[in-house]
Amino acid sequence: MNYRHAFHAGNFADLVKHAGLLTLLELMMARPGPLSIIDTHAGAGGYDLEGELSRRTGEAAQGIFRLMADEGAPGVFDGLKEAVRQGNPDGEVRFYPGSPSLIGGRLRAGDRYTACELRDDDKALLEQTLQPFAGARALQADGYSTAADGVAASGAALVLVDPPFERADDYQRIVDTLAAVRRRNARAVLAAWLPLKDLETFDSFLRQVEPLAPDALIGECRLRPLDNPLKMNGCALVIAGAPDGMDQPLGEICAWVAGLGEGQGRGEAWRLNG
Repeated sequence: MNYRHAFHAGNFADLVKHAGLLTLLELMMARPGPLSIIDTHAGAGGYDLEGELSRRTGEAAQGIFRLMADEGAPGVFDGLKEAVRQGNPDGEVRFYPGSPSLIGGRLRAGDRYTACELRDDDKALLEQTLQPFAGARALQADGYSTAADGVAASGAALVLVDPPFERADDYQRIVDTLAAVRRRNARAVLAAWLPLKDLETFDSFLRQVEPLAPDALIGECRLRPLDNPLKMNGCALVIAGAPDGMDQPLGEICAWVAGLGEGQGRGEAWRLNG
């Protein structure tokens, strides 16, 4: 499966990823001092849900459309819902904000955001997305290497890793990036999004993460059992260095999104050392 952002914009996994990201930003930005952010696979920054790639999958129907229609959804989704409303002033949900839009709109004076994207077409769109935001820049570069070599050596730092999983070594590169980031800045937070297909792939990844971040927070959202490696049965947000106060809201996010499935869902947040 190709996880290029445009194919899956606004789907159930985006709800986990982006509501989780906004909660994480809120907690990190509550602390004094500037924040440095690197987004390793930023994509175009925003997406037209009526565009060809989005319409080809139609996944937003089980994601952002369901969320926006549910007035009783938990308050932890309020930030994401408001961002979608701002991007769709006529009231129709057509444009969906990616992580660059969400991050850029929350940058404070002194914050710095580097969004990496290798594709020429998405890089051009990413530059347009970030143009209004002081402190943000688009970089056509390998995001893993940029994070490993360029994460701020001191102070508050966040690395967001959200690859398309087109390469067989993406899981290993996430682990290697985590190790390199932690060597440069022990205070840095790394949040990695993962598709959930089968249990062994997920468990193998967590076994590699544990020695590097034994207190990592796992937000796990399953729409169905992890018994078909050819389908995206769920998703996870793995956060190394998650701040206090992140556990409960991430659990609420995963539990609500898991309920979008066919009655086999399971969503929770838990710590590796717990």
